[in-house]
Amino acid sequence: MKAVEITKAGGPDVLQLCERPLPVAGYGEVVIKIAYAGVNRPDALQRAGLYNPPKTASDLPGLEAAGEIVALGEGVANLSVGEQVCALLPGGGYAEFVATPAAHCLPVPAGLSLKQAACLPETFFTVWSNVFMRGGLIGGERFLVHGGSSGIGTTAIQLARAYGARVFATAGSDEKCAACLTLGAEQAINYRDADYVDILKAEGGANLILDMVGGSYMQRNIKALADDGRLVQIAFLQGPKAELNMMEVMTRRLTITGSTLRPQSDLAKAKIAAELRDKVWPLLAAGTIAPVMDQEFTLADAADAHRRMESSAHIGKIVLRVG
Repeated sequence: MKAVEITKAGGPDVLQLCERPLPVAGYGEVVIKIAYAGVNRPDALQRAGLYNPPKTASDLPGLEAAGEIVALGEGVANLSVGEQVCALLPGGGYAEFVATPAAHCLPVPAGLSLKQAACLPETFFTVWSNVFMRGGLIGGERFLVHGGSSGIGTTAIQLARAYGARVFATAGSDEKCAACLTLGAEQAINYRDADYVDILKAEGGANLILDMVGGSYMQRNIKALADDGRLVQIAFLQGPKAELNMMEVMTRRLTITGSTLRPQSDLAKAKIAAELRDKVWPLLAAGTIAPVMDQEFTLADAADAHRRMESSAHIGKIVLRVG
């Protein structure tokens, strides 16, 4: 099969087309013929040598895809050959075929294309598990998401709004802020022009913040939280280290937590998939929420897709057309 491999750690140019053996479905796995694969920040981190895949995973990048099941491993009873699915992948999405646990597959929501479905797993697994399962967001709470125009941000805005939260978002341009407002944010803050800390404090503070910036944002996030507020960290574009005033965390009973998706167990990911099927997929089928699409590239142009993502000019999801 054709695939895109990381020839060495480096910039986008290290992504090169290659030929690889077809994957084989292990116990509890399926093989998917990929139509589209999503492009995500962890792919770029892996390419740069900063996010090594688990030992049991493919070395090929790509953490989500949509397509048709072409093979079933032993122990798979709830899926069939020919079924169209989207799936969270342990790796290997930049290829014509991929093997992944059957429990991490979800049906393509009614009314969505395979291209749209390929954008769902990585972001929706991440947002649901961190904002709702870990962060405990409930209706009426004030929720702040940084990077509101990213794939994670556009998903978080829509889901939080759908579940009754008051949504605030930061973004780096007026165009991106306008996109956040269109998706349901109550306020979209251009971080180049305004201080989100002052704005959130004027509203009573954020009950929950989802952050992928890290660095200098961490102490500012603490200041922007309401008493008993929660900060969930899922990435650190500014770096993983910061100096924090823990007295404020203690006296205002703040919670700091975080997670990464890829290293979690297959069972943990299957639990997230089950909750998504029950609580989120009906919203997608009803058109209440939808993936925000940015740009499509061919598999051979994966390097250009990474350049687009790392430019931060995109709004929503970038995909690779494979099939």
